[in-house]
Amino acid sequence: MNYQPNENRYDGRMEYRYCGKSGLQLPRLSLGLWQNFGDISSQSEAEKMLCMAFDEGVTHFDLANNYGYPAGTAESNFGKLFKKNFAAHRDEMLISTKAGYMMWAGPYGDWSSRKYLISSLDQSLKRMGLDYVDIFYSHRYDPNTPIEETMQALTDIVRQGKALYVGISNYPEEAARKALWILAENKTPCLIYQGRYNMMYRDAENGIFDALRESRVGYISFSCLAQGVLSDKYLKGIPKNSRAADPHSELHAESITDELVGKIKALNEVAKKRGQTLAQMALAWTLRDDVVTSSLVGVSTCKQLKSNLDAIKNTHFDAEECQAIDRIIFG
Repeated sequence: MNYQPNENRYDGRMEYRYCGKSGLQLPRLSLGLWQNFGDISSQSEAEKMLCMAFDEGVTHFDLANNYGYPAGTAESNFGKLFKKNFAAHRDEMLISTKAGYMMWAGPYGDWSSRKYLISSLDQSLKRMGLDYVDIFYSHRYDPNTPIEETMQALTDIVRQGKALYVGISNYPEEAARKALWILAENKTPCLIYQGRYNMMYRDAENGIFDALRESRVGYISFSCLAQGVLSDKYLKGIPKNSRAADPHSELHAESITDELVGKIKALNEVAKKRGQTLAQMALAWTLRDDVVTSSLVGVSTCKQLKSNLDAIKNTHFDAEECQAIDRIIFG
């Protein structure tokens, strides 16, 4: 594959928004490499998806040390494809990674100690063949490590030139507020918070969004489709190539209940009235709050990617639509 980027990729097909109070703009939709870029995934399709995303104006590519199966292979595979297709365009790309979950055996390969975060980032940079990442996250709050230690590690990572910005992910509100304050005091302010957010899972609305608005920090959503539940994939059962049928996925077949399918069907009707697929509506819904800078798209095929990126064509929801969605989900 001899890749030449689309010369019209910045013609307005993708929208960009400033992240919090920073001067950094993120695309409204970013590409997440959590599930479908490891060694058990099609490398040919992975390459095509990366190229298609870039051609469509997607500039942000989100990874973590443990992404892919086996863990770490998403970064390794991304590194190979980056070298092959994107090295000349590094300054047009925002590449993020994270550390915080189990990555290697022993006491230093998990959670958020200074040793783990810095060692993990060094490994990630090596796997991806990069000198630095644009954003490095503490992937989860560690109750056994002083938050001052974790935040100082993030600060030092920026000062060492290994990351341009830092973020936090999956932190409870109280810990998030303290982390934001420490990073601001360190003169390496938190750029962004990454969290799970979709029509069925709205915990971020119970404090996190308020904390981010007060500190003028951006938010990026993951699991916007609830691992594919908020799509037309499960309307007629569980497909063989779906996440619910994948033994390595967090989504299990028994989660696809008749009650859930009923809700999906009703939401699908709302989407049709908007002229969207259910997946497009679900992605657009996550962007309706102005604190959300970007939402992550996780896909397994180019067809899914192109369809999902079309979600930005209609991100407005009127009160009647919001009420209908809430009635379907919450009764």
